[in-house]
This record gives sequence, structure tokens and C-alpha cells, in this order.
Amino acid sequence: MKNSIVWLASYPKSGNTWVRAFLANYLSNAQTPVSINEIYKYGLGDNILWMYQRVAGGPFDLDDTELSVKLRGRVLAGIVANNADVNLVKTHNINHHVYNIHLIPPQVTRSAIYIMRNPLDMVSSYARHFGLTVEDAAHNICHPHNGTGAYEKNVATFMGSWSDHVKSWTRALPYPVLVLRYEDMLAQPEVEFTKVVQHFGMSVDQDRLARAIKHCSFDELKRQESEQAFIERSEYTDTFFAKGQSGQWKDELNRRVIKDIKRGNRDVMKKYGYWDE
Repeated sequence: MKNSIVWLASYPKSGNTWVRAFLANYLSNAQTPVSINEIYKYGLGDNILWMYQRVAGGPFDLDDTELSVKLRGRVLAGIVANNADVNLVKTHNINHHVYNIHLIPPQVTRSAIYIMRNPLDMVSSYARHFGLTVEDAAHNICHPHNGTGAYEKNVATFMGSWSDHVKSWTRALPYPVLVLRYEDMLAQPEVEFTKVVQHFGMSVDQDRLARAIKHCSFDELKRQESEQAFIERSEYTDTFFAKGQSGQWKDELNRRVIKDIKRGNRDVMKKYGYWDE
């Protein structure tokens, strides 16, 4: 079995789509931006229902999460069966075992790019995306068994708390992991996206890099969404791309939510520069 998967991993609403949009534009090297509804071609998700139904031989009970996890190995084997050197796969899953099955098996893994975002900023976007109050979202991202249930187009996702998720992807692993912070991508996109290109062993063409960064800018992504519905938009929101900022938590969150998130994620927030006394 070929270890060709490069995971594009993150907690939800942390910049995964932004990185995929950059890669789509850098790899296509087109003079015009790649459509937001073509991004999926440059990195399928790992929880797409039809992929599981295909290996199962047809529909199955979506509430049977153990079955979907057991099918996962065959789904991933199907991805690497194309013998490509690199298969980009988006995931929000934690890098751990569930039902004694490794969600991110090393035998199919080439490397990973892990994108993290300050949970104080992420929580508002998370709440909008999942149709929750900010208070409930804050509770969820601190819960060790947090995840998303199966629904019309996707099987269940197992995320755990924000801290557990970060630790699972940034611990010592048997393959290279490039760790990116959303805030650094905003502050110095040329530096951070250069790291992404180099992670794939590609040479960095500065003109191509600048064009790809421009084509995946938040303003460009938002402009496209104003003209065409984004296929990855949540049913709970009018738009997928909301603000694309950092630091807005200081104006948006009440003291209780801030306290709850900090209490649940203190050590990891401090480690990655997200602790603001």
C-alpha cells in the first residue's frame, strides 16, 4: 500500500479551506482564480459519504459510527490505489484511535500540514457554521468527545477538544508535519505559503506564489461566494467566508466564554502564543 496521502488537517473553521484554495491556485498556475467550487478537486475530504457507501456496497446505517470507522481503512486504501505520489486529503479528525482503529493510519500517510487558529477567534466561526450559540460552541470545543454526527453527505467526524486535536497532530509522528498558525498566514502570507510549497518538495516561483496568494485572498474568496453559492457552505449560514480576521474575540466574546475556553485549553494556548492575560 502506497503512503501517498498528505493530510490537510485542522479543527473546523481554522483555515483549511484557505490553504486548499492556495494549493489549488498554485498548482493550477492559472492567470485567473480557481473557482471556489473547484477547490475540492485539489483535496477530497475524508468523510464523504459516497466513498464509504462505495466500499460498503451500498447504503448503510449512518448512526452506526463504528461501521463507518471500520470502513475507513478501505476508503483510504482506495485513495492511495491510484499510485499517485501525492494525494491531498482534507480532515478534521483527531489523529488518534477510535474503536481501536487509527483514523490517520501511518501506512497510507506521506506527511501532513496542520493548521491551527486561536480558539478564542475560531469559536465564533464554529458557532455560526454549526448553528450553535457561542456558549454551546465553547463547551463543545473543550469537550474530549466533541465531533460531528453523520448527515446527508458525510459520515461522522471525531475531533475531541481543541487542545487534544492540536496535541494529536503536533506530537512526534512517524512522518513530517508542517504546523501553520492562521494568524501567521494573515500576517505574513508569503512566508507561510512558501513553507507549504516547500513541504511538497516543489521549487518556489515568486511570481507564481504572489499570484496564488492574491487568488486565494479572503476578499477574492468572498467575492466569488457573492456571485455563486459555495458548495461547502453550512446549512446554518448565508455565507461560508465571514470575516477572515484575528483578534475579533476581544469584541465578540463575553467574559464567561473567554474564561471557559482558557480554562479548558490553557497549556496548549500558552504553548502556541494564544494566551493573552
